[in-house]
Amino acid sequence: MLEDRATAVSSPTQWPAAYPKGYAVVDVETTGLARDDRIISAAVYRLDERGEVEDHWYTMVNPERDPGPVWIHGLTSEVLEGAPLFTDIAEEFAARLDGRVLVAHNAVFDWQMIAREYARAQREAPVRQRLCTIALSKELGLPLPNFKLESLAAHYGVVQQRAHHALDDARVLAEAFRPSLRAAAAGGVRLPLLECRPLTEWSDRPVPRQPTGGQGGYGGYRPSSWRPSRKRPLCPHPNPGRYEDGKPLKQGMRVAFSGDTSVDRELLEDRATEAGLHVASSISRLTSLLVTNDPDSGTSKVVKARQFGTPVVDEAAFGQLLRDVEPADE
Repeated sequence: MLEDRATAVSSPTQWPAAYPKGYAVVDVETTGLARDDRIISAAVYRLDERGEVEDHWYTMVNPERDPGPVWIHGLTSEVLEGAPLFTDIAEEFAARLDGRVLVAHNAVFDWQMIAREYARAQREAPVRQRLCTIALSKELGLPLPNFKLESLAAHYGVVQQRAHHALDDARVLAEAFRPSLRAAAAGGVRLPLLECRPLTEWSDRPVPRQPTGGQGGYGGYRPSSWRPSRKRPLCPHPNPGRYEDGKPLKQGMRVAFSGDTSVDRELLEDRATEAGLHVASSISRLTSLLVTNDPDSGTSKVVKARQFGTPVVDEAAFGQLLRDVEPADE
């Protein structure tokens, strides 16, 4: 384990009695961000009440479907073929979580994916509270340029070895969480704990497994030249304005899509909605970002984006941005 930097706060002698007695630092890699996506790998670092590592655990999981963005997580169908199903690892995973506060970077995402997997298995994850390290960083007022995991890690001198590998991401987060926890304890900061409500029932729509070799489309989303309009729930977050190059997306931003995409449009829209973005069907002066693989095309959206000065990124860049969407201001 890396030593805490001099800027980190040493463990206070008087530890807050109200703080949890143990933590499970979790990272999961998934086939995507939509409600029907699946976990393909998971890692847990168990920490004691003061953030010291007790042990760690990692497993791959066979999703029985297309593994999704292999260019991000590196897990192909071939690699996952012999991995256990989630039902096979559910008991061990639960043992790692039992009685602890789940800690994750953007914890709502990891919790939702875990809760859905347990609901599919007709079980409940033994987690009652979660703590998001993004929220904790804000509570501490850390001078971070953004709320990416890599920025939090750099602040505490933690070295990332394999980004988007569940075990290494969990290790990095565990090492960055420890000094954050100690700083909170020393300052008498109330931890931003939220309730974890398990799902009690689940119904999956059929998602066929597709022999793409890990580089193609996503199961369950079939490309077509026509699709019926879908009503989406209203975005609960205010529009924070336009996307700025080099900065993260922020919940509430209005995102529009134009032209052909390698991932089916419906899935891209679902991923954006799940991340807290507003999917817009047209371009206006309020649009935060246009996603297109052909910025030189003459489509009406591209033309209007030029007129309004709307920022434009391609599909690959958008996929990376979705990994670290900044929470909306409360």
